[in-house]
Amino acid sequence: MTSFSSVMDYLHEVNFVSMLVRFAIALLGGGIIGMSRGKRQHAAGLRTHLLVCIGSASVMLTALYQSQNLGVSGDVFRMPAQVVSGVGFLGAGSILVTGKRHVTGLTTAAGLWASACMGLAAGAGFYEGAFMMCVLIYIVLVSLNKLDSTHVKASRVMNVYVELKSGVPLSALLRAVKSMGIQVNDIQDIGSRSAETHGYILELEIMRPELGHVEAAELVTNIEQVEFCEEMKA
Repeated sequence: MTSFSSVMDYLHEVNFVSMLVRFAIALLGGGIIGMSRGKRQHAAGLRTHLLVCIGSASVMLTALYQSQNLGVSGDVFRMPAQVVSGVGFLGAGSILVTGKRHVTGLTTAAGLWASACMGLAAGAGFYEGAFMMCVLIYIVLVSLNKLDSTHVKASRVMNVYVELKSGVPLSALLRAVKSMGIQVNDIQDIGSRSAETHGYILELEIMRPELGHVEAAELVTNIEQVEFCEEMKA
């Protein structure tokens, strides 16, 4: 028990061995969360979460090193505090407003922010907290994903991104969608994506009970005037 306590005391100091351990924990935690997001084809995947977690750990270690080894006076937590707010700018890049009421990418942004906090905990030597954060974040993002998917499938409303061939009137798409038993509740004009296509974000309500989100998206994709269609998810 005494030897374990001495080892933990040693690891809570800022030294070469403790830095290796802290970066290893940041790598492990960021890797686990990043892989779970990457499997679902989210923009912020393995590399993004690894970089955020390692960077946060390095900032915390730098702040502690300045205080303990260089005798730098001032607020030790000023640098780590900037990480918590600064990651918000990175998360904002993954958030997209799909209409007047709907936003996608919030889960990815929150995951990046939580990964940054996990990295700060690892960098501070708060090993227990970093481990528990990794487990809880993983449970929320992965294990609860099935529950969230069940809720989404039960919903009859979905958002899709559609690209029409240039010159095709939107009314033609709306008529085709309506004939399939799908109602358009909201339309956002994205503009021309290229010389050949024009983009829209549609909020669709599935009126036919036998149709699910996947089937509805496939029906819209198969419309002659549609070049591309994809359901937008958080």
